[in-house]
Amino acid sequence: MITKQQTEQGEDTLNDKFEKGSDVIAGRNPVSEALRSGRSIDSVLIAKGELNGSVKVIAAKAKAKGIPVKETDRRKLDQICGGAVHQGVVALAAIKEYVTVDDIFAVAESKNESPFIIVLDEIEDAHNLGAIIRTAECAGAHGIIIPKRRAAGLSYAVGKTSAGAYEYMPVARVTNIPNTLDELKERGCWIYGADMDGSVYSEQQLKGACALVIGSEGKGIGKLVREKCDVILSLPMYGKINSLNASVAAGILMYEFMRQRHDIKAVNGG
Repeated sequence: MITKQQTEQGEDTLNDKFEKGSDVIAGRNPVSEALRSGRSIDSVLIAKGELNGSVKVIAAKAKAKGIPVKETDRRKLDQICGGAVHQGVVALAAIKEYVTVDDIFAVAESKNESPFIIVLDEIEDAHNLGAIIRTAECAGAHGIIIPKRRAAGLSYAVGKTSAGAYEYMPVARVTNIPNTLDELKERGCWIYGADMDGSVYSEQQLKGACALVIGSEGKGIGKLVREKCDVILSLPMYGKINSLNASVAAGILMYEFMRQRHDIKAVNGG
């Protein structure tokens, strides 16, 4: 396993997705053992041209567990590993274990509060995810749900951006967001989606058991996810730009939920 210190000895040109300090597992046997042990792994990276033999077996094991497998340039793997021998295979492990949806409900129950859950539909930018985790913790959310595929995971970059909030905010990773929304509904949650052409967020009743769905940076919430929402919340736009950064929009909405849930009165007494 490559430590943060070892990684920092490598190239300084890594992009945000593979930022220095990620918990990196390098080599065929270490990666295979990490998969066998059930370790939380965000993705497995394989050097182009190496998808055969034991590497092909590793890729199959990862895919069976729902872990994304990506082919990448060998030089990128060299950078990620800081010069350590990787044999064409690298796993990026989460900085913290993921929880279950049940665990999130248990947190709310332990506080004797109605569940307040943030659901992220394919947020891919690590800095957005980190910022949302930080705001969610400050706003009193009980947990965050993210998809296993096409989304940022609990990487070092996410942890850094969250300013340590990831230590206190439970994050569950699920296979299917629409199915999970159905589960939340069955457990008494009202589902609110953030998207255009909805109701003005400040005019809605946002108390009780609820989940707030935030869509991806470019596409917003998916069609099927939107159909699962009970209410679509929108932020009024008065400028020339018609959308906000995902983490900014999430922050505004989370604090409105917090204001209503804790009966914090607005200036006009609303």
